[in-house]
Amino acid sequence: MSDAPAISVRGLTKRYGDKVVVDGLDLDVARGQIHGFLGPNGSGKTTTIRMLCGLLVPDGGTGTCLGRDIRTQAWEIKQRVGYMTQRFSLYEDLTIAENLDFVARLYGLDGRRRRVARALERLGLTSRVGQLAGTLSGGWKQRLALAACVLHEPELLLLDEPTAGVDPKARREFWDEIHLLAEGGMTVLVSTHYMDEAERCHRIAYLAYGKLLAVGSVAEVIATSGLFTWHVSGPERRIASLAHELASRAGCEMVAPFGATLHVSGPDEAALEAAIAPYRDEPGLSWTKDEPSLEDAFIHLMTGTPG
Repeated sequence: MSDAPAISVRGLTKRYGDKVVVDGLDLDVARGQIHGFLGPNGSGKTTTIRMLCGLLVPDGGTGTCLGRDIRTQAWEIKQRVGYMTQRFSLYEDLTIAENLDFVARLYGLDGRRRRVARALERLGLTSRVGQLAGTLSGGWKQRLALAACVLHEPELLLLDEPTAGVDPKARREFWDEIHLLAEGGMTVLVSTHYMDEAERCHRIAYLAYGKLLAVGSVAEVIATSGLFTWHVSGPERRIASLAHELASRAGCEMVAPFGATLHVSGPDEAALEAAIAPYRDEPGLSWTKDEPSLEDAFIHLMTGTPG
């Protein structure tokens, strides 16, 4: 069983009325892997996560999660999964310790006090043990939610945009903990809109409007996009006007300013180079051909998929 994927689904489909929210999704997630879910709002990420952990019944497709059938063994899956929702879902009028004790009781865990104490220490919550959850900042709520998710030592951790609205330092500390959990053998499936977080995943899957468009390592997904990219830097005013000029030229699919530098990308290398050719020898401008970024690939995939 240890060699089998933690998640393996084929043709996973979910509809709400006439709207297909998840459309024939095929996905494998290896055990002990951190797998990222990327995609625009409404792409089906949350719905997919809920089907995987038994909270929603698929309208089509088959699959397993932790070796259990997602249709017929949902209860067994729930007992082995930790699920952190987009919104903070613990009790704000209970303290940190009271929330964790409550969750431990729900799971019927033995050694409850020991488990709670260990979770408090692991997530750096010991000094705030008596603080009401409702008074915590976003970063501390995030730590508490993660502590609650791992109390029962799940085999799979499902994280739905867990760091939205959290400051960079807290996000980095959160991801450090996720990597420690993965090193200990836990599988993690995490949805995110942050490109730096996606780059910390072993593999990523890109969904748009219910369809899986790309899956693989970051390098593989960037290569799949088929993009070509040039960077041009120069005086700020000239870069600002150049952005408008290039955006209107055929071959330039994306023109993104980054301070005094523009990232200019397109899927047709010849058309892109023809578009920038009139500006290549302009005094004060410095041109460099470079690899597209994950953000470039993300926007390209999103732009090319009809909603």
